[in-house]
Amino acid sequence: MLPAPLLALATDVLDRAKARGVMIATAESCTGGLIAGCLTEIAGSSAVVERGFVTYSNEAKTEMLGVAADTIEAVGAVSEEVARAMAEGALARSRAGLTVAVTGVAGPGGGSAEKPVGLVHFGCALDGGETLHRREVFPGDRSAVREATVRTALEMLLGRL
Repeated sequence: MLPAPLLALATDVLDRAKARGVMIATAESCTGGLIAGCLTEIAGSSAVVERGFVTYSNEAKTEMLGVAADTIEAVGAVSEEVARAMAEGALARSRAGLTVAVTGVAGPGGGSAEKPVGLVHFGCALDGGETLHRREVFPGDRSAVREATVRTALEMLLGRL
């Protein structure tokens, strides 16, 4: 069962998107589909949720979202450039008018001095609008990082609506 505050936030996103006639797609790496799962936990979400891309591997980011392999090679998968490209790729490869993308280091391993455990990059693309970026370093264990990532992604969607 998802925490009540996340479900309330997801409900707000769905209600506002439905009122505005905007479909949503997600592009997820470190959350493995949790954002889409949170949205689709709510009855009636099919009126708003168009699709979700789970692109955990670099190859999936390239194949499914069109993120340039050269970009991933140059700056790494956990980067502003890749988060923006994921959000824009989801917009281009779906019927959605609004997308959110996440790529990060959920832990407990895999971190470095430059990219510590808890680092997450967000991209949020709106059809006809600027692609926004946000960078966060969340404290806690893997579950806490992933939950904070879902919350922040939902907040970004709500902010665009």
